[in-house]
Amino acid sequence: MKLRLSGDPREFEVEIVSRTPTSARVRIDGEELEAQLESAGGGDILRFGGVTARVAVASRRDAILVAVGPAHFEFTSGAGAGRRRGRGIAAREVVAPMPGKVLKILIAEGDRVESGAALIVLEAMKMETTLAAEGPAVIGRIRVAAGAMVDHGAVLLELSPPPSDS
Repeated sequence: MKLRLSGDPREFEVEIVSRTPTSARVRIDGEELEAQLESAGGGDILRFGGVTARVAVASRRDAILVAVGPAHFEFTSGAGAGRRRGRGIAAREVVAPMPGKVLKILIAEGDRVESGAALIVLEAMKMETTLAAEGPAVIGRIRVAAGAMVDHGAVLLELSPPPSDS
């Protein structure tokens, strides 16, 4: 996917190579990087390239918000990302980007959703965050209920590819 840092004209090609609840391997413009993530009381700690900082990540319909230490970033889709068509889905699970409370579940099992569709509303650090579908999908099993407290990385729901239109 192509991402752009808000206010910056450059686009970055970003690919998640692998991800676990405690680490991520990403490729940014062809350069592969690895980060370690650990839960700590009151937030998450990111260890990346010799730097350690508190981090919080939230997804919105049109942006990814990232706070690393005192710095805040907003990433939006690059110019070509919204026009890409395909039947695959970006992720087979939707996970909690941070510890919080499930406020609303906006979909039901079996629903067909398009890219950007609102799925779940979380409350974390006194902010509401709406998690959205990364691509077209069918909602599989919903693993949480409204009012549930969730940890960072908890699987909230499962997705499957949409059926073929043919």
